[in-house]
Amino acid sequence: MNILLAMLAAFLWGTTYAVTQYTLAGWPPLLLGALRALPAGLLLLAIKPTIPARQHWPILIRLGVINIALFFSLLFVMAQTLPSAISGVGMVSLPVFAMFFYWVVHKQKPTSIQLFSGAILVVLAWLLFDPFNLTLNPVGLLAMFAAINCIVIGSNITKTLGNRIAWWPVLCWQLIIGGVALTLVASIQAAWSPNQYIVALQNVTTLNAIGLTWLIVLNTMLAYTLYVWLLSRMSVVEFTFAGISNPIAGILTGLILVGDNFSYTQYLLMALMIATSLISPLVVFYQKRNI
Repeated sequence: MNILLAMLAAFLWGTTYAVTQYTLAGWPPLLLGALRALPAGLLLLAIKPTIPARQHWPILIRLGVINIALFFSLLFVMAQTLPSAISGVGMVSLPVFAMFFYWVVHKQKPTSIQLFSGAILVVLAWLLFDPFNLTLNPVGLLAMFAAINCIVIGSNITKTLGNRIAWWPVLCWQLIIGGVALTLVASIQAAWSPNQYIVALQNVTTLNAIGLTWLIVLNTMLAYTLYVWLLSRMSVVEFTFAGISNPIAGILTGLILVGDNFSYTQYLLMALMIATSLISPLVVFYQKRNI
């Protein structure tokens, strides 16, 4: 059940790219990040008010800056500069980054199954979108790789906090802190270069409102609740393998909303990627049942 809930969270995150392109094209990434994070954090806090202890604030601030402020900014740069399918499929390398991070930093050697699955995922992603035949925005690509590292580091901090703080304040306050940081930086950018902000905020449409509601309620309130709760019940590497639903969501919503289209071979590769991502968690589940 945990792996399915993790896949749901990752699927919702995978819709970010096409939803942003379709409903919020041209909006400043910093503004979108602030509007996604801060309202979601305040609404979650209103559901169950909680104030962290003084000694927990430094690490919560670090988490909010990395996992929310920096990551959301990079995510919306990707959404504005890369095709939704490319953004989603790029995230398939998350398990590989997570495995090597925990191997190098925490000396936790990945299992042979995880290494095998990670290698297969990278090969399938390479075949799905041949990089030699793609012309991609280098800013978007740099943002994607930086965002992947934010996820790994932020998830590691979240996992560590789970042993010291209840998961609910970790959920609420990382969004609030990150949202406040994004609001401050967006305000500085708006004061320096106001045109893009003025155009966006003075011409809000029903479609814009629908897109913002999707990002705040589903992509953030629901998906991040699942994310923080699940990290107290599964490893970061296990969670990142569930992230295979992220590129699938990017591909499907890109097809439906933006008009992206793919060959039968590419759809077959997508199916193989899903199957490969399930190998490691299914093996772990089988082993636990037979202990």
